[in-house]
This record gives sequence, C-alpha cells and structure tokens, in this order.
Amino acid sequence: SDPKQYIKRLRSRDEGLNSNWGTICTPLEMIALDGKRRKVQTANAKGLFRIIQSIPSPKAEPFKQWLAQVGYERLQEIENPELAQERMKELYEKKGYPKDWIDKRLRGIAIRQNLTDEWKRSGITSEQDYAILTAEISKATFGMTPSEYKDFKGLTKKNQNLRDHMDDLELIFTMLGERVTTEISQKENPETFTESKKIARRGGGVAGSARRQAEKELGRSISTPNNFLPASKQPKSIEND
Repeated sequence: SDPKQYIKRLRSRDEGLNSNWGTICTPLEMIALDGKRRKVQTANAKGLFRIIQSIPSPKAEPFKQWLAQVGYERLQEIENPELAQERMKELYEKKGYPKDWIDKRLRGIAIRQNLTDEWKRSGITSEQDYAILTAEISKATFGMTPSEYKDFKGLTKKNQNLRDHMDDLELIFTMLGERVTTEISQKENPETFTESKKIARRGGGVAGSARRQAEKELGRSISTPNNFLPASKQPKSIEND
C-alpha cells in the first residue's frame, strides 16, 4: 500500500489528528537510499503515540492497550506517589543495580524534587532556568557542568541519564550540593533568578569543598569516567528529555 495515501485517509477520519498534523508530524531533510537529500515526514515519540491512537488496524490494538495501561498507572502514581517510587525501584533492579545504590538514587530523586519545588516557590518555572541553576551546582561541586560530566563519562546518547551512571560517592556529593542549595534558598527567600543562581553556586560550593577534602583523605578523585554498571549489565537503550 501507499504510505502517503494511508496517512491521507487516516487524517480524513480523525479531525483532531488532521488539524494538529503540522505539530505532530514535521518534515525533516534526510539522505535517501539514492544518496539525494529529501524531506520526509517525521515525528517524536509523543507524536507517534498520537498517530497510533488513530490507526484502525487490529495490529495497533496492543499498542493502544499499552498506552491505556501507562496512562492508568500514571494516574495511580499521582494519587499515590509511593507507587512511582516502587515502580522506579523495580526498574532499577531489572537493570542490574544493587539495592544500596537504588536507595541512594531514589533519595537523590526526592532531594532533587524538593529543590525544584523550592525554585518554583521562588518564581522559577522554566526548564531552561532549572538547567542553568543545576549547571551552577554541578560546576561548583565537581568542577564540571552536567554536559561536561556526560562527556567525561563518555555518555553520548541524549537519553542517557548522568546520575544513573554515577557511583555512590558521586551521588552523595550531588545530593549534598542540591540539599544545601535548597536549605539556603529556604532560609534567604531569593526574589530574583540572579539571587537563586548565586545560592546555587554557594550550595554547590559546600559540596565541592567536602569533595576536595574527601579526595585528600582518599588519595583519589571522586569523579570517575567509569559508568556504575559493568558493560555486561548496561541496559539496552530504547531510543525515542
């Protein structure tokens, strides 16, 4: 069958899909099999899921059931946040992480959430601003921004989470920097982004000083280019923040 005609029929049957097609599916120039550059219709994971919802074929039913299940589980997690923690714990266990590492990782997630809640209270809401403040904490803690840290660890894929590749001490100092930043912000109630940025630098600085002292006692660097899981246990990526 002709994909173009199939999509045309799909859009004609679903007014919502058709009216939002420009944002769901956008043209992107790619190199075709003949070596020439041509624009083809592309969509991200969210867009693909929306398209799947409109496909009448029985073959799409398992995907629709799965989407319904994921949506249902998300509603459960909103009503009971502990479920999200348990599911995340199970996910890390399946990937091969040990219990003590998982406990630290989950605690770090909670500390991070407290920090973003504090930033929201201070009037900071954009993801870009969160990234800037996080970079300030990381730079003061480890001497590297998150993007530099990912390069240091050889993490080249966009969907690879830096903290999932940190060892115990790296996680601990990350938590320290973010927790101290939260405490200072709660104490001083910053009113501007610039003030929050200075606080982020100070909070990370506390963790940075502790890191340097630990390195002096241990005789080695806390930051390591190694990934926490050995290569044999590295989770296979499902490419789609």
